[in-house]
Amino acid sequence: MVNLRRTTDAELAAICDLHEEAFGPAEGPEIAELVRGLCQDATAVPVLSLAAEVEGRIVGHVLFTAVRVRTPEQPAVAQILAPLAVLPKHQRTGVGGALIRAGLRQLTASGVELVFVLGDPDYYPRFGFRPARAFGLEAPHPIPAAHADAWMVQELTPGVLGRVQGTLQCADVLNQPQHW
Repeated sequence: MVNLRRTTDAELAAICDLHEEAFGPAEGPEIAELVRGLCQDATAVPVLSLAAEVEGRIVGHVLFTAVRVRTPEQPAVAQILAPLAVLPKHQRTGVGGALIRAGLRQLTASGVELVFVLGDPDYYPRFGFRPARAFGLEAPHPIPAAHADAWMVQELTPGVLGRVQGTLQCADVLNQPQHW
C-alpha cells in the first residue's frame, strides 16, 4: 500500500538520493541538485513537495514550485511539476500517477489555476496535460523542435486557458537553459 504525504525539510537528503537513483548516474546528480536548489530557492515559493512511501520507505517524490506567466493580461496562479521520480523497482506500479493526482488535487484546493510540465508526451496527457504552445504559453527557454510536445499545461480552473498567454517565468534555480 502506498502512503502519500507532504515531505519535511529533514528529508531533503533522502529525497535527493531517491532522484539520483531514479534518474541514474547520467542525469541523477543534476536532478538531485535541481531538487535541492528548488527547495531552498525563495523564488520557488510556494512549494508543494509530496512523497510516496511503501512500508515506511520513500519510493517516489514529486515537486511543484511557483511560476508566473509574463503577460499583460490578468496573471494566473500557476505551478510547475518538476521533477517527478520513482525508484526503479516501483516504476510502472502507479506510484508516479498517484503523486501527480494528489498534487493536482492539493493545488486545485489551494487556488492554483494552471500547472505546467516539461515531460514525456506519452505519459503526462493521461493526467490532463496538453501542449502548452497551442494555448500561447511559452517555456522560459527555447525547447528543441523534436521535444516541442513535451511542453505541457493543465488547466485547474476552467476558463484560464485562452485567457492567459505569455512566457513562463520560473524560480531562479529552474530558470537555467540546461533544464530546458
